[in-house]
Order: sequence, then C-alpha cells, then structure tokens
Amino acid sequence: MKLKSYAEGHWVEGTEAGQNLYNAVTGEKVAEISSKGLDFGGMLEYARKQGNPALRKMTFHERARLLKALANHLMSKKEIFYDLSWATGATKTDSWIDIEGGIGTLFTYASKGRRELPDTPFYLDGNLEPLSKNGTFVGHHICVPLEGVAIHINAFNFPCWGMLEKMAPSILAGLPTIIKPASLTAYLTEAMVREIIDSKILPEGALQLICGSAGDLLEHVNYQDVITFTGSATTGMKLKSSKNILQNSVRFNMEADSLNCSILGPDVTPDMEEFDLYVKEIVREMTVKAGQKCTSIRRAIVPENLIEEVGKAINNRLKKNIIGNPQTEGVRMGPLAGFDQVVEVGERVADLLRSGKIISSSLEELEVVGADRSKGAFFAPTLLQCDNPFDCTEIHDIEAFGPVSTLIPYKNIDEAVQLANMGKGSLVGSIFTSDDEVARELFFGTATNHGRIMIINKDCAKESTGHGSPMPHLVHGGPGRAGGGEELGGIRAVMHYMQRTAIQGSPTTISHISQQWMKGAKRHEDLIHPFRKHFEDLQIGESYETRGRTITETDIVNFTNVSWDTFYAHTDITALNGSLFEGRVAHGYFVLAAAAGLFVDGRRGPVMANYGIDELRFIKPVYVNDTIHVFLTVKEKTIKEPKEGIADHGVVKWDVEVLNQHDEVVANATILTLVAQKAK
Repeated sequence: MKLKSYAEGHWVEGTEAGQNLYNAVTGEKVAEISSKGLDFGGMLEYARKQGNPALRKMTFHERARLLKALANHLMSKKEIFYDLSWATGATKTDSWIDIEGGIGTLFTYASKGRRELPDTPFYLDGNLEPLSKNGTFVGHHICVPLEGVAIHINAFNFPCWGMLEKMAPSILAGLPTIIKPASLTAYLTEAMVREIIDSKILPEGALQLICGSAGDLLEHVNYQDVITFTGSATTGMKLKSSKNILQNSVRFNMEADSLNCSILGPDVTPDMEEFDLYVKEIVREMTVKAGQKCTSIRRAIVPENLIEEVGKAINNRLKKNIIGNPQTEGVRMGPLAGFDQVVEVGERVADLLRSGKIISSSLEELEVVGADRSKGAFFAPTLLQCDNPFDCTEIHDIEAFGPVSTLIPYKNIDEAVQLANMGKGSLVGSIFTSDDEVARELFFGTATNHGRIMIINKDCAKESTGHGSPMPHLVHGGPGRAGGGEELGGIRAVMHYMQRTAIQGSPTTISHISQQWMKGAKRHEDLIHPFRKHFEDLQIGESYETRGRTITETDIVNFTNVSWDTFYAHTDITALNGSLFEGRVAHGYFVLAAAAGLFVDGRRGPVMANYGIDELRFIKPVYVNDTIHVFLTVKEKTIKEPKEGIADHGVVKWDVEVLNQHDEVVANATILTLVAQKAK
C-alpha cells in the first residue's frame, strides 16, 4: 500500500518510490510513503483561498459545532483506527490514549468554544480601556482569525492525538490546517484523515495532509501562517531558524522532548501510600507507549536514604510487566515504533551509562510474548541509577526516548529543586508528597523550569490523570529545552491562531464593530418594553429607563426578615460610628432585587427565564429615602443550540445600571435572560 496525501481537494500518490514503513511487532512492510510531486506552494494557496474564507466567516459556535460533529463521526469509526494502531506497537491502553484521547480533545474544544467564546467570528479580549477624561475616546482589544494556514508538523508517537490536539484549536480559531505527520506511523494518521475528508463535515480546504517529506513547504509560508512543531529540539531549531520564517516573522510554536522529572518528597516513607503511588507512576511512565512520550519521566529524584528501596520496588513491578504483541492477552507493553528507535535508544542508554549504572533491565534476556523478538522493535524497560548527579551532566542532557528512566538521589529540598531544574526546561514535573508545605516549596522552586507540575498525594491519586497526560484544559509546553512553546490550555490555544488588534475610537463605534454594547456608547429606546420583544427583534444598545423607587426603612427591615441578613449596617445604627456608612444602608441584594422589580415586565412573553448574573458590583451605599432608577441595555446576544421540547431561544446579556436621585451609579451588573425566538 502506498500512502496518499490529500492536497488541493484530491488524494495524491507520490510520483516516486518512497520510504518503506514496517509493522513494529512483526517487521512486515505496512506501507510505502512519498510526497514527491506535491505542489506545496499550491497547497498553501488552496488553503488560503478555499479553506480560510470558509472558516473565517463562521462564528466560534459554528466552528465548535463542526468539531463536535467531527468528534462524533470519528468515535463511530474508532475500531478502524484500533485495528491499525497495534502495528505501531501500541497496546489497547496506548491506542486508547492516542485515538479516543485525541477525539476527546475535539469534544473538549467543541464544548469550550460554545461555552466560553461568543457567537461571533472574532473575540473581545479583556475589558474596555478608557482613554479620555469624558469617556468619548476608548480602546479595546479584538482577536480576529489570521488569513493564512496552520501547518502542524507532528511526531511519530501519537499519530492521532498529535494531529487532533493541534487541529481542534486552529479550526476553532478559523484557520485551515495542513497536517504533516511523522512518516513512521503516518499510515494511522492517513486512515483518520480519510474518514474526516469522507465525512464532508469540514469545508473544502480546511484540512490537507502531507504523507512524506515536507519538501519546500516552509519556503512558501508568510506572516499570516502559523507553524506548530512537535519532535526533537534539534529538528525544531533547524526549522524555526530557516530564512523564510525569520524574514517573515512567521509564528512558530515548538514542543520538544524534555528530561521530565518526578520528585519523591522527603516526608514520604516506604509504608506510606505516596511511596507506592510514586513507584507505580515511574513504572507506568516507563511502559505506557513503551516510554515513547514527550512527557515520560526520565529522571526520578528520590531522597538518598530511600533510593535503594525505590529501586527495588520499581524492579519488582517491572518484572511483572509482560512485553510482546499488543494483540496478545496479558501484554502490557509493546515494541518501540521501529527498528531505528531501537538503535537510537540503545545508543542513548550507552551514553547515560557514563553517568551511572543499570539496576533493572533484561536487554539480553528479554522475553517477548506472542511475537518474534528478532523481527519486532522490542526494547526492555531499563532503570539506571546515578549516584553523583551534580557532577554527571549526561543525565541532565541526554534523553533515551523509550522505556528508560534514571534514579537520582538528593539530600534536601534545595538539592531536589536544583536537580529538577538542571533539565534546563521541561514539559512536566511531578511531586509525590503528603506534606503540603513540602509541595509548596518544591512547586515554587521548580515552576520557572516547567510547563506543568502535577502534585500527588493519597487524597487525589485515584482521580489523577497521571504525570504523562496533557489535558486540553491546561497548557502543554515548557521553557528552554522543552521548546519554549505552548499548546492546549483551553481557549488560550485558540488565541495562538488569531491576530490581537488594539482598536481605538468612540464607544458607539467600537460597540457597533464588536457587536457588544459598551459603557459610554449611545443607547436607543423604543416604545415597546424590551421584555416584550423576541430574540431577533432586540438590538444591541437598545435601552429602557425605569421610573424611580424610594427606599424606605420598612423595605430594609422587611428584607432583613426575609433574607436573615442581619449585617450591622442594615440593622444597628448605633454601630455605624467610624464605619463606612453614614446611616442605615439598604442590602445590596435588595437594591438588585428592587432594580429587577423596576425593569421587569411581569406579563408572560418572550423572556423565558433568568439565566444568571455576571460582574455584579455595589458601588455606592443606598440609604433610607434614596430614590433609585435603572437603565436596562441590551449588551450582547448569543443563540443557543436547539433542544427537543424547548422553544428555540438565545441568551441576552443586559447591562443593568442602578442610579440614585443624584444620577450617581450605586450598582452595576450584567444580567442574563433566556429569550425565545419567533416561532418558525
């Protein structure tokens, strides 16, 4: 089978014989891969002219619905991917992380896009910035989709997850993608892309695939494009420093393999749960994906008085680890992804032995279940120990990208911090301790050198996602050796694919451009009460000014009795001397309730329900005999997804400004209501 690329709307086979790809378990040829003949410049132009306009005109919510539909489709086809995944050396657990973990990332971004982003093609970042004395000149930041392409260059270890975790935020941001998987496991990526293309869920031009070399692709990128890279730091730096990328200031996000560490706290003893949890985590990170993860634990930093016991405990668990054909029952670790990796990992272990010794391995006597060791890319889990970690630099500089980890002793917390940071920047570190003060010291000592830090004790271990599992909600990346980039992190990742532009002008103009009413912008009133209008008929900036209501002492007493809020400022005028208040003050929540009583139209109508309150502030006290009135203004509108049995509706955000008889603002809030759409 010869893998094909998907370019400019067509599946294209390389014009020349390419690299052979082999089954990691059996050594049999799986496919041939070549990108010879592809027009890489044409692929970029196609994405810019076809995919980019189609995505940019969509709102975040529309793009999020694409991701959800795509996730559901891929989940329905997951067995296709599982059937191919074992050839990469992945066990069922490994495949689950790669396949369903990747699809889960699509679901996460689909959900966060609908919940946390507006139903517009752009995003308002931060708050309005007043720039003049009278408020007629203001500023804001607006993020808009770039007019280019997101190029995702991925590593071999996660052919599905690596693609989907980058594709999800870039599509949500409105940027089409070109996927360049590592050749070694590209047959699995190609199978998933085929299902995506066949589903016709994404607009044409939103996704293209390069199977084989990227050729001169990067010579055609421009300042509107974004490149993301996962792999070795050496390759990443070579790409990042290419002339065209530097000249055009092309955004380049790098996530490189790093020498991640896990620290066992000095408070932990062998009889504690945290000790067993630590040992299990080290073994898990050595054996899941055969240690071929950019987040795997390469350095296990342990109190020197426990290093022998930790080593024995890890060795005992490794002896129970069954290695072999992932399709054979009971096998817990498969081979490396290919023979080149076997050679490379072996060479790196030899380098590491200059700093220490092997204390657990069976490289020569490796037993393989359900497969021929000589034909598969098998490598035994190898635990080393370095007794002079401050003098031996190899353990802090060299990574064996496989089932290899090194035990490192420390005397005190300061030494543990120093050793952790000698990795010169890591994707992730973990701390196992039952002492929160130890956790605090270790965290703040190491945080500057790590992109993520997981802290485990017996209370959270059961639900922990694990040291080596990046989550779409949190950033994945790290400083220094780890590449200095950042992926995932929820909505943060979406912003990497957008241009943040400062906009200045009058509040009315900026409100019109942003489709969100802002303080100081013109309001417009209608004879019809806004609560009598359907969702479609409400206009941004539409306002309603209420009549006044005078607050009495009886109001305050009655609210005290109903709410049981007996705070002294409402109930004890003898305690007010020296306080913030000049007299008996109305409850803030009564002021808000009274405001609602002023602006609500009580008759049944398009307003279905109160949905919540945001940004509530009590700015000035309201005293007995003060008279309040309210400005109610349509601030923002968002359509909700239709649900069976419920009338179509949207969320309307109202700016609620409560003023006293002196026209001073005493309270401000954003109130959300569900408002029905017109019957179709």
